[in-house]
Amino acid sequence: MASASLVAESDKEIQGRSLSQIAWRRLRKDKVALAGGFFIVFLIVVAIFAPLITHITGGPPNEYHSDLVDPALGPYGTFGGISWQHPMGVEPITGRDIFSRVLYGARISLLIALLATAVSVIIGTVVGITSGFFGGWVDAILSRIMDMFLAFPVLVFAIALAGVFPEKAFGLSGTPLKLTLLIFVIGFFSWPYIGRIVRGQTISLREREYVEAARSLGAKRPYILRTEILPNLMAPILVYATLIIPTNILFEAALSFLGVGLPPPTATWGGMLSDAVIYYTLPHFMFWPGLAIFATVMAFNLFGDGLRDAFDPRSGR
Repeated sequence: MASASLVAESDKEIQGRSLSQIAWRRLRKDKVALAGGFFIVFLIVVAIFAPLITHITGGPPNEYHSDLVDPALGPYGTFGGISWQHPMGVEPITGRDIFSRVLYGARISLLIALLATAVSVIIGTVVGITSGFFGGWVDAILSRIMDMFLAFPVLVFAIALAGVFPEKAFGLSGTPLKLTLLIFVIGFFSWPYIGRIVRGQTISLREREYVEAARSLGAKRPYILRTEILPNLMAPILVYATLIIPTNILFEAALSFLGVGLPPPTATWGGMLSDAVIYYTLPHFMFWPGLAIFATVMAFNLFGDGLRDAFDPRSGR
């Protein structure tokens, strides 16, 4: 009986763990990264249920409440008209509820950032793994293309494109067309960053023993890429995707601030900041969308840093 229990204990001791299990164990110890992850989940849930939440509080984001605003002095009451019904106050002149607009702005910012990140991850992964695996003239051409995209003035291009793009295109118009255009511009010009990461990792992985073993057994290139290279790239791709999302959020806010984002009256954080510039005597109007951008970007950065440390094989935690 004693020997059997010793054998069972020894079996438990030598039981292996996968990379994802090790990473999750490390991530659970990082309270700061977990706090950022919980805030991200909370923000996504709030953005999804924004219509229900605003129905309970201040109403739709574009509903005018002129009775709450003095045309000369701004919102009635203290701190921009903050009340139980309007927890962040109301806008000057229009009286629109700021809390509702911040929530709907979260929907726009997260939608654009996540879809643009997905576009950049797909393009960057395909180009990076092709460049790193095949090498030679393929690597030389694709690397120069990445250098060209990295040197391209994306902000100037976005402003110019927004000015010359027609009101109707591809069967879309208005807000859906602008939304598609923003996702394309942000995603299409940010893929070289992740492409370089994937290329460097692929160059390292293609020389590993298990890849050489697959070659010696007669495995074809598509099989090696699909079963040996790509699964080992998922960790760095996931980590960098979480770090590029806040960059895309800031880029979308900058475009909306410059007036080339979604057309009004669509609520966006950057558009709210742009509208708040002329009301410098009412700081609450600028404070809430600025705080939303700051908290969201900080949460994604903290969670991304935690993921990077969790997947780092040299981490001792």
